[in-house]
Amino acid sequence: MRSEVNNVLPLHVRRSLAKFGADLSIARRKRRLTGAMMCERLGVSKSTWQRMTNGDPTVSLGAYAQALFVLGFGTPLAELVDQRHDEEGLMLDVEHLPKRVTSPRRSPGPSGLGGPT
Repeated sequence: MRSEVNNVLPLHVRRSLAKFGADLSIARRKRRLTGAMMCERLGVSKSTWQRMTNGDPTVSLGAYAQALFVLGFGTPLAELVDQRHDEEGLMLDVEHLPKRVTSPRRSPGPSGLGGPT
């Protein structure tokens, strides 16, 4: 059964994934790596590599991250949502956020175990 993820992804997200996949394919060819070599280095099947080059959103993020690493792009995902560069997040004043969020305490029941009263 085919995943319905494409039905919920906005068009611009689908297009950016397709471009990303095509760019992976171009980067592989520029480095003179065969498809089989990429599959071996990524630890994926030929069909998974093909899905990646098509920008399939159901392929794991780990596979895409490994492809970037194998192609020499390092670990760009580590910087993608880095809190130091999150302007909106910085505006929300990270320093004042609680270290932990707990659920509200419930009043103890007749047995004192915190159940319903």
